[in-house]
Amino acid sequence: MKKRLVAGLLSLSMAAVLLGGCGSSTEKEDDVTTDQETTSVDDISGKKFAIIIRNAGNPYAEKEAEGFQKVIEAEGGECIVKAPEAATADAQVSLIQSLISQEVDSIAIASNDVNALSAALEEAMDAGIKVSSLDSNVAPEVRQTFVNQAGTEEIGQALADAVLDISGGEGQFAILSASSQAANQNAWIASMEEIMKDEKYAKLELVEVAYGDDEPQKSTDQTQALLQKYPDLKVICSPTTVGISAAAKVLQDEKSSVKLTGLGLPSEMSEYIGDDDKHSCPYMFLWNPEDVGRLSAYVSIALVKGEITGAEGETFEAGDMENSPYTITKCEDGGTEVILGPPFKFDSSNIDEWKDIY
Repeated sequence: MKKRLVAGLLSLSMAAVLLGGCGSSTEKEDDVTTDQETTSVDDISGKKFAIIIRNAGNPYAEKEAEGFQKVIEAEGGECIVKAPEAATADAQVSLIQSLISQEVDSIAIASNDVNALSAALEEAMDAGIKVSSLDSNVAPEVRQTFVNQAGTEEIGQALADAVLDISGGEGQFAILSASSQAANQNAWIASMEEIMKDEKYAKLELVEVAYGDDEPQKSTDQTQALLQKYPDLKVICSPTTVGISAAAKVLQDEKSSVKLTGLGLPSEMSEYIGDDDKHSCPYMFLWNPEDVGRLSAYVSIALVKGEITGAEGETFEAGDMENSPYTITKCEDGGTEVILGPPFKFDSSNIDEWKDIY
């Protein structure tokens, strides 16, 4: 994973242009196709590739956009990055409609709601725009394919086992999620709950799933509320980078005995990672969000060039990414997906090595 991370982060100097457009406007060319057709093109110069992240000011989401932008620009396309002020479906719908008016060739979206974007995305597909999702999914009928960070069961298993280990095998734990409508969060939590039906987790009690909506202050408030409501709480699991960093600060500032695990950015979590009483988080997991964006860009390019349609079994090249070529596989929702790779564990033995990388 380190090899893939380093390769994906060599161009960090370009981050300053993250949230702007990536080129001048061009007219949409005649050979752009509908989702029922495939037309091969030699290159992507003059093609417009858009990415909609979940919300502005979200470091994880901005890294995804950064990776996407680098690939599109390197391959000669025009990149458009859109970031709503709030992590809501309504805000993303407005951006989708704006991109349809701009006649982009593709839209990659990390959704804030799995179903509420369907009408707008269907309109985009009807206009011949290639639609894919990344990080957080949309309904299968309104996308060509989905770029998934890691397999849902792999993530659920890692988080369930972390709660089991950190709690000592018994006691109360809570989950601090993002939005109640976030498809990826809900899938990981559902996977955890299914896995934890096994007898070895029988002494663990999930007392609440709280929602911080990927907002630092709300996530802080929710963490404080959990501590007040459940004096016997042993572990909080937060499968969202915004939530875990907010919870880590609360627990460490208050010198709470409650421990934390979940999915976090090494750069934001390094001061909280440790296996002693002074640190709130013994260990956590994640993947490289920039690589999620890079892989999403290669998917968008392959769709626009007519090299893939998003069907199960298709393969495509993804530049110098470690697992290239990638294969499109079946997704649990009946559509298809491309899986970046397994989650990676960050603990006291490696956090200093990774905190300066991303």
